[in-house]
Amino acid sequence: MKNLVLVSMLLISSNSFMEDMREEAISERISSFASVCLSTDDCGIETSGPGYKVAINNNTSAAPSTANKVKLSEGNVHEVKMLNAGEDGSMVFEPAVIKVSVGDTVNFVLVDPMHNSASLPNMIPSNASSWNGAINENISVTFDTEGVYVYNCTPHAMMAMIGVIQVGEAVNLNEIQSAASSLKSTFVMNQERLDEYLSRL
Repeated sequence: MKNLVLVSMLLISSNSFMEDMREEAISERISSFASVCLSTDDCGIETSGPGYKVAINNNTSAAPSTANKVKLSEGNVHEVKMLNAGEDGSMVFEPAVIKVSVGDTVNFVLVDPMHNSASLPNMIPSNASSWNGAINENISVTFDTEGVYVYNCTPHAMMAMIGVIQVGEAVNLNEIQSAASSLKSTFVMNQERLDEYLSRL
């Protein structure tokens, strides 16, 4: 009797498995990221399973990744280092992208010589105060105006030594993105850096 029950269970399990191998079942399970067709069809794709072909879709409309998005920095005083080399390569601010609250202060700290921090024209909120730190000196900036700020190191501007600060909401992000193309044209290296930084907001 035990053997009969076991055989019945195996048959049911086998039937369920075979049902799952139907084209409709496979299509339903993987339609979000692949295409399926019968092995007898001329799909131009290789066989991937018993009797079916699968092609991974490269144009899926998956939700954008939030893995690289920057979170609001804790506290009301923040530190950005001026470096010859860091996580993002050579001639960088670290962190390169930071989100703070309105009224917070950012201390730009000289770690390696011959750097400064200076805001860029047309790359800060229209009613915000600009800043221009002296080379080889630390500078502290308090941000009282909401929006996105892009700044650079003046001696290393052509090397795309830039940083991005979001204060409160990114109310001027569209304007910054529009102005970014002309700024990037001045870089002799790291031309993708600004777009990558803005994508972290």
